[in-house]
Amino acid sequence: MTNQPYDGYQDGYDPYWQQQAQQQHQPQQPQAWPGQGHQGYEDPYAAQQYTQQWQGQTWETQTHQPVTAPAAADTAYLPQQGDETPAPASAAYGAASAEHGAASAEYGPATLAGNRRMTDAQRARAEGRSPVIEPGMQPAALTALLGLLLAGAAAVGAYALLVPLVVLQAVTAAGWFRLNGMWPARQGIALGFAGALAADAALLASGRSPSAILGTLGVWVLLALVLQLRSHADPDERMYGLMATVAASALAIVASGYLAADADAVTVGAVAVAVAVLVRALPLPTAASVVVALLAGAGGGAAAGWLTGLGTSGALVGVGAAVCALIGHRVASYDYPSRFVHFTAGVALPLAAAAPAVYVLGRAVA
Repeated sequence: MTNQPYDGYQDGYDPYWQQQAQQQHQPQQPQAWPGQGHQGYEDPYAAQQYTQQWQGQTWETQTHQPVTAPAAADTAYLPQQGDETPAPASAAYGAASAEHGAASAEYGPATLAGNRRMTDAQRARAEGRSPVIEPGMQPAALTALLGLLLAGAAAVGAYALLVPLVVLQAVTAAGWFRLNGMWPARQGIALGFAGALAADAALLASGRSPSAILGTLGVWVLLALVLQLRSHADPDERMYGLMATVAASALAIVASGYLAADADAVTVGAVAVAVAVLVRALPLPTAASVVVALLAGAGGGAAAGWLTGLGTSGALVGVGAAVCALIGHRVASYDYPSRFVHFTAGVALPLAAAAPAVYVLGRAVA
């Protein structure tokens, strides 16, 4: 017998790895540490033995059944084999919402898939319906009441006219923002109303000169621009807010034209607006309702002109005021407005829009 040194791996037997296999019940491939080399595989038969034993315990994907389609549909996220990009998380939502029909998938609520939320007006257009709902008789009655208050206060004096005018300007600023879907918008409403008050004060201080309205309007446009530049919102949202603020401020400031106009013209125009809006709210076809409302405005202006001294010229002022009032009434009816819009913009816009016509036509016939 030849004396050979014992190296610990004779006959393919390794007591260290045999002990590890018994403890873990699953063989692991030995790691080669730095500087150790291949001491664990001095015997080629031992290396082959452990390599084959590891391959025998490896997970084989071919031996398992593939995932069925129903199981994939029930999961929110399941990457498909062979695709480099995994399926989006909203794939299951799209499959689950398919039973609601093409209509709900086309203009339903906003989802993870990027479906944009549609407004009621857009849905109405898609379904072939009108996106306009008129305020109705109750807002028209409030408009007529406010118009009659303006007419009576104008006959008393400028400071008496200031009270219902301030109410009109406040409701105009608030209603315009709500009509544009921006609520709450306290800063924009406060800015528009403050511009209206500044215009009223400038008119009274300047002897009711119309240049005070133009000067106040220019300053307030600049203030609205500065406020929007300081905003941290998205560029599109800032532009939308800027336009809404400028429009609300302009309408509230332009309503100060009642304070700059002739007192008799204010009385005639306010009466014409009150009559025209009431007739427009009657249940008549749209074309017939507009014609009858204009005729009623002319008649109301002529009657008020006969009482104030304008005579037949009151009919001209009444027609002009009625045309502007119907335009404001139409604007307040757009885009499926809410009840709050009807009782703010629906009440104030007919009177606010008629202010420039009352001033210009009153100066022309005076």
